[in-house]
Amino acid sequence: MDRRHRVNTALLDRLRTELEGRPPRRDLVVSGAQGPTLSLDGELLVNLASNDYLGLAGSPEVLAAAREAMRDQGLGVAAGRVLCGTRSVHSALETAIAELVGTEDAVLYGSCFDANLGVFAALLGPDDVIFSDALNHASLIDGIRLSQAQRRVYAHSDLNELERYLTESTEARHRLIVTDGVFSMDGDLAALPRLAELARRYDAVLLVDDSHATGVLGGGTAEHFGLAGEVDLVTGTLGKALGGAAGGFVAGPRAVTETLRQVSRPYVFTNAMAPPLAAAALTAIRLAIHRPELRERLAANTSWLRSALRDLGYEVLPGEHPIVPVMLRGGTLAVDMAAALRREGVLVFALSHPVVPAGEERIRVQVSASHTREHLEQAAAAFGRVRGLLAAA
Repeated sequence: MDRRHRVNTALLDRLRTELEGRPPRRDLVVSGAQGPTLSLDGELLVNLASNDYLGLAGSPEVLAAAREAMRDQGLGVAAGRVLCGTRSVHSALETAIAELVGTEDAVLYGSCFDANLGVFAALLGPDDVIFSDALNHASLIDGIRLSQAQRRVYAHSDLNELERYLTESTEARHRLIVTDGVFSMDGDLAALPRLAELARRYDAVLLVDDSHATGVLGGGTAEHFGLAGEVDLVTGTLGKALGGAAGGFVAGPRAVTETLRQVSRPYVFTNAMAPPLAAAALTAIRLAIHRPELRERLAANTSWLRSALRDLGYEVLPGEHPIVPVMLRGGTLAVDMAAALRREGVLVFALSHPVVPAGEERIRVQVSASHTREHLEQAAAAFGRVRGLLAAA
């Protein structure tokens, strides 16, 4: 007897047709711990594709904290926070996050995606309006869709359009402005000073997703712009600069965090973060605070590689963040360049439509404090060797 699970034929036919119309994509399986280099098919590559901005994913202190927590508390808790899942390390981590980003309290989630899925529906209803930047992360977009609030999307960083929408929504109970602190495709920073001013003028709440800023810009974009206390709510991740493992958070006034603990579905109905990951993230936060040389080295590495790529003739979007977009517009040029760079010993990924608009194809280079000058020089030399693809395009 054929015991294979039988799926509706019409569904399978539709999925196969849609797959044929999409560019093929397979997860790349690399080996070795996250760091400035990774192995692929036995070849050691300079890793310019990671969010490990401060190089803490491989920190001996971070790894030791995780090992100690696993020895003392086990791998996981097999329960949600509202059951028997909460450990003292979770509360300590929430306190450390709140201190880092400058808020009264913070609440942990399994990821920032979960945090963004859970925050809007818990706080807002049909009488409220959310204003979202057009280039906000997918997790913000999905979280906003899950809420019953009305939605208005303003063109990327077009704060004149945002202000017009604010003036048109005077009947709303609450108005919430939502933006990435650092936009992941371009590496540009939100115009936080004006956003904060608009929020004050129109009595709106300001929420910033600082996933690519926390740790990289100190406590985040508010600290970077000298706007401590001017951002109402901050969401972020522990899976990038702060250890690179997992976890996310919402930080803000205690009335907000306590409400989330009561009613936010991704918090209530999900296992608590594994204690080893929480301990690792807590240690990473302490290192990020007490080792400013990590940020200094990251800034120096970013500046050097940006200059080197521009000197080679590449179009590099301006900025200061370690997300360095190298624009390779049109067709499959970005994909071809990424493949060529991999053959030359550098791991990068191409971003093409629909991830970015057609004509805005690029390679997103991501720099880490763990990169040595030798790593960066090797990467720049590889970009130089594959430069001929541009002339042939």
